[in-house]
Amino acid sequence: MSRKAVVIGAGVAGILAAAALAPVVDRVVVLDRDALPDGPEHRKGVPQGRHAHLMMAGGLEAMDALVPGTDMREHLLAVGAHEIHLSRDMIALTPEGWFHRWRRREHPMITCSRALLDWAVRTAVLDGRTGIEIRQAQVIDLLGSDERVTGVRVLADGAEESVEADFVVDASGRGSRIVRWLERLGIDDIPERTVDTGLVNSTRIYRVPPGAEEWPLTLVQPRPHTGEPGRSGMIVPIEGGRWMVSLGGSRGGEPPKDPDAFVRYALALPHPVVGQLIAGAEPLTQVFTSHSTSNARRYLEKAPAWPDGLVVLGDALATFNPSYGQGMSVAAMGARILARNVHRRWGGPGLARRIQRELAKPVEGAWTLAVSSDVLYPDVIGGEPTASDLLAAKYSKRLTRAATGSYAAASALWDVTSLRAAPTRLMRPGALLAALNGPSLPPLSGPPLTPEEHEILAGLARGAKTAGDPVAP
Repeated sequence: MSRKAVVIGAGVAGILAAAALAPVVDRVVVLDRDALPDGPEHRKGVPQGRHAHLMMAGGLEAMDALVPGTDMREHLLAVGAHEIHLSRDMIALTPEGWFHRWRRREHPMITCSRALLDWAVRTAVLDGRTGIEIRQAQVIDLLGSDERVTGVRVLADGAEESVEADFVVDASGRGSRIVRWLERLGIDDIPERTVDTGLVNSTRIYRVPPGAEEWPLTLVQPRPHTGEPGRSGMIVPIEGGRWMVSLGGSRGGEPPKDPDAFVRYALALPHPVVGQLIAGAEPLTQVFTSHSTSNARRYLEKAPAWPDGLVVLGDALATFNPSYGQGMSVAAMGARILARNVHRRWGGPGLARRIQRELAKPVEGAWTLAVSSDVLYPDVIGGEPTASDLLAAKYSKRLTRAATGSYAAASALWDVTSLRAAPTRLMRPGALLAALNGPSLPPLSGPPLTPEEHEILAGLARGAKTAGDPVAP
């Protein structure tokens, strides 16, 4: 008998879910309300689409497993993405000081625009695979009962129709209506939690100044322990010789949309390096802002009942403060969990519930990292920090301080943030000892730039001053 699966959503999570299902079904229909572009172009159905996106090492490994025969790292680099090693190619001011830079090429991640990533993943998955079909349609409900989902109800070309399926995956993103759909099937009391710092992201694309083509990823992190709004800034190299510059501010410290104020905000961060770099750079776009930044989680694994034939993953399951850059990587890891289980246990009773419970594991790690910091900001919506939140924050503060001058501590942090290890990695003896001993190298008084990078920064500052743009002293 022919097997058919439906995936709701054609973003990275949905396309990777289709890749997970394709080897075990005859046909996968991917439904999306947007018409997908033929190339790496922005589409309005992606709320954070114009802002910085990172593919962590854990997510890249998951994609490699889902798309056999394609080296996703090489594929992404070939179409213009950049590879950044956190240990060497990043200058970062943490709340505890500057990270040292090390010569080791470790803890890689991929940086590019969201439009390029979506297109590159989609072309890699669809290349040579005839069993995956993408169709423009809006899913309006699930078909079936509280025991089994048998398809979806869609609106396409102005008419409603039913699309039957043996398996349905909801990867429709932050705006998923999965809780409402489940309630109509008789499944309610789904626990949910939102932690919202009021973060606003403002992003603008700049042309990379001549000579700065190899400039490292630059990050000024927010400070969650001061009782003041968190303010941050980052410069991410993307395709086409461009920098994606994103400023973030929690409630009460939101970054502006005005272009001149954008630079002033960057210069007023705890260190002005981001503002100094862009003050004389050529802007290529307007300033885009986004408020879709809250941490929101649906604890579907705790539902009192769960229908066979339905799995929810990606942002439809949980969204994270985008400052931590883990959402797409968690989605890729979720698709890998889906692939492993459907390959081994297709048709077995309780398969969907088993998968849903397993999907909670990578979500939990990213959720803990984001929420344990975000609850510390003033006026956060979603509850006061718990005793465990405060304990985790205290330990994180100490470990981060050690990581400013200890490779053992920094490596532990990067293992977790790159999703190569669970948060328990931070409690292993080596990490605990590093946190206890503190940094072995003296603190840095400024960003750890090479002599060549110092000259580039000085040149940009001189150029901005000549042009009359604001430059911090």
